[in-house]
Amino acid sequence: MTPKRCVVLLLALVLLAPVARAAADKSDAAFPVTIRVDAGQSLGAWKPIWRFFGADEPNYATMTEGRRLLGELGALRPKQVYFRAHNLLSTGDGTPAPKWGSTNVYTEDARGHPVYDWTILDRIFDAGLAQGVRPYVELGFMPKALSIHPEPYQHQWRSRPPHGELFTGWAYPPNDYGKWGELAYELARHCVERYGRAEVESWYWEVWNEPNIGYWQGTPGEWYRLYDYAVDGIRRALPTARVGGPHSAGSGGAFMDGFLRHVISGANAATGGTGAPADFLAFHAKGRVEFVDGHVRMSLRPQLQTLDEGFRKIAAVPALKGRPVIIGESDPDGCAACQGPEFGYRTGPMYASYTAASVARHLLLADRAGVNLEGMLTWAFEFEGQSLFAGQRVLATNGIDLPVLNVFRLLSRMGGRRLATESTAEIPLDVIVRDGVRASPDVGALASLDGRRLCVLAWHYHDDDLPGPDAEVALTLDHLPVASGPARLTRFRIDQDHSNAFAVWKQLGAPPSPSREQYARLVAAGGLAAPEGPAPLALADAAATLHFRLPRQGVTLLVIDLPGAP
Repeated sequence: MTPKRCVVLLLALVLLAPVARAAADKSDAAFPVTIRVDAGQSLGAWKPIWRFFGADEPNYATMTEGRRLLGELGALRPKQVYFRAHNLLSTGDGTPAPKWGSTNVYTEDARGHPVYDWTILDRIFDAGLAQGVRPYVELGFMPKALSIHPEPYQHQWRSRPPHGELFTGWAYPPNDYGKWGELAYELARHCVERYGRAEVESWYWEVWNEPNIGYWQGTPGEWYRLYDYAVDGIRRALPTARVGGPHSAGSGGAFMDGFLRHVISGANAATGGTGAPADFLAFHAKGRVEFVDGHVRMSLRPQLQTLDEGFRKIAAVPALKGRPVIIGESDPDGCAACQGPEFGYRTGPMYASYTAASVARHLLLADRAGVNLEGMLTWAFEFEGQSLFAGQRVLATNGIDLPVLNVFRLLSRMGGRRLATESTAEIPLDVIVRDGVRASPDVGALASLDGRRLCVLAWHYHDDDLPGPDAEVALTLDHLPVASGPARLTRFRIDQDHSNAFAVWKQLGAPPSPSREQYARLVAAGGLAAPEGPAPLALADAAATLHFRLPRQGVTLLVIDLPGAP
């Protein structure tokens, strides 16, 4: 063999080695997992807690890709999906930028009289409502004319450290709480006039964002006053408006404790009465990511610990224990607009598997605390004008959906009653809250039964973005409402080879400007991959067993249409 042919052969072996290792993982090293679904044990109604989304940048919602993405979100569950955004009251001309947006709803004339202009805000609300997405109205941030510290006003943000000063004039208290309250009143009144009372009654209204950290450059007492005046203004325009908060960073610590006391027995600064309306309670929970030993390491642990702490706080106040709870930002990390190697999980199926595992633990922790969990809000949308797969935490990039969006497509197919599940490879709740997923992977399931349709969502997650063997799953369905007969099985998949535009982009050579044909292929790959089946599934004695492989970072939905299903 000539030296040249030796070099070629050696190069081929080097290039094929990762493929061979991956094939070996799939064929030789799969580990057995048994998942059992008890269709006879209901855990209550299936709650679509996933149907909330949000972003710092409200103006993206009115742009080309923003409107397209709103349409995809609205299609998941029309008129039951909500979009929350910062900067709805910020001063400016509506030009978006990372971690920035504006509407210019409030200015003042030369004599200091309020001037209201709803033009840009209407465009934002209209864009969502036209697609079946309702507003989750965040009253923030402070208009320049009302800020006690107006200059500098708009911050200068950089996606990589050093990020620059973020908390500028928009983050300060108002120079006139009465004018602030009137702004809330005029906004709510305008919305009722434009969209109708019944529509606006279905919205959520809340005040500010994370007032226990730098987003609020005032004292807790000043924020309670801000809340009182805002809620009073909203309720004067619409007494039946659904209001709440405080959307604290984390479980809120002493700030949340103070807010809960204020709701029950505090002196209301706006009305002079006792207590403050709060139809729902909200706080934020985030995971953590880092780049170690050449790979991304996530951590589900801090997010779950925050949920546990926050639920316990609310459950400890008997008068509030039954109030709906919304996790107003529920994410693997704390900065959607940031970029860097530690955020490499965002474009592929790792983000999808994390999300599936996280949804399940939200439900389990709420069950244990006895609180009424209504929603978990994914703080991810899209950024216009960025390069493909730029690395921000988004649902889509330049009109190409990412794998995480497909998790919500799977969840949207579930309904009816939530069923009891158990898995031999699911990490127990207390262990995962304490340690995360650092030793063995987490392979678990959620299940629902709606009439004659049974859905099982299964995931295979690990905190470390490293290759690992498949899970060889034996799924047992017990106590089915039908004893025997032919059922139909349909399977949806998200993994390295399915519902994954990022993998296809890399296969194409990571083109920064794909051709028309390449772009069409990426758009198709970003959608939920065509399902496998339907295939027959035999039932016997109100039970069935089926087998499938689930790759590391994979998520799958199995839809079983029982005999008698339409």
